[in-house]
Amino acid sequence: MPLQADFDRIAEDVRKLKTRPDDEELKELYGLYKQSVVGDINIDCPGMLDLKGKAKWEAWNLQKGQSKEDAMSAYISKAKELIEKYGI
Repeated sequence: MPLQADFDRIAEDVRKLKTRPDDEELKELYGLYKQSVVGDINIDCPGMLDLKGKAKWEAWNLQKGQSKEDAMSAYISKAKELIEKYGI
């Protein structure tokens, strides 16, 4: 599956970015990644005091209903954009 291979490769490359992307970029990447790997969100929303967990949950929940393949394609596009912006 070439899409899966591209996804796996780009997921590794994104970890090597020279500069940490901003929080909004990271949340978008996280949501797309989880949708690609797991599918629709399958966990309860964390409590109000877990700000990081809640932000991650919301980012993933925004991708709900998107197919794994579409999420992979979107993740690859976003990751390439960040690699071009920040370098590896």
